[in-house]
Amino acid sequence: MNRPRLTPSIIPNLFTAMNMFCGFLSVINASQHNFIYAAWLIIIASIFDALDGMMARLTNSSSELGVELDSLSDLVSFGLAPAFLIYQTYLHQFNSVGVVISSLLMIAGGFRLARFNVQLVGFDKSYFKGLPIPSSAITIAAFVLAYYNKGAGFPSPYADFIIPLVLVLSYLMVSKIRYETLPKFTTAGVKEKPFHFGFVVISGVILLITSGKALFFIFVFIILFGIFRHLFYANSKKN
Repeated sequence: MNRPRLTPSIIPNLFTAMNMFCGFLSVINASQHNFIYAAWLIIIASIFDALDGMMARLTNSSSELGVELDSLSDLVSFGLAPAFLIYQTYLHQFNSVGVVISSLLMIAGGFRLARFNVQLVGFDKSYFKGLPIPSSAITIAAFVLAYYNKGAGFPSPYADFIIPLVLVLSYLMVSKIRYETLPKFTTAGVKEKPFHFGFVVISGVILLITSGKALFFIFVFIILFGIFRHLFYANSKKN
């Protein structure tokens, strides 16, 4: 009888599975109106998503199977889960229109992941074309954590920003706007992207000082920085 062979790839794939499981739990909690827990589970899923890539590099076990599995789990945790969360917390009141608008986060995220997979050359990348789907999901989760009041929903004027936020995030995911990857926490990685490393460190300090309340604003800054840089370079080429 052949014993099952354990390979190094089981380690990153385990983190990928935990990512997917957190997305599933988020949907369950959102359906039960445990919206704060649902939002936190999306953020926890993003931590597992970052760890699976890190583990794949450490164990030198990156593979096409891992890439596909990662994309499937991302669609659950960062496409379906935030779309359902924002529908349950706010967009449900618009009936069919609310269903369509909230679904854009999942649909655009699906196209974003499919485009990434077919364009992937190698397993390390220096930048993303379009807003990464985890960034979109964390922005939605952070918005819920910052502004949703249990029993009262989103107070004015924050509720007025939800539909524009969903539409902008959905567009950015399928756009060609460039967003940088996180720097590798190595000497070479810091030298290659000193500004990005400094931003990560400063963001971590701000999150600690504000007990995580600044998370939404940090991701808004990342999103806007990508947009303004894209516009700046586009204008420079015209001139």
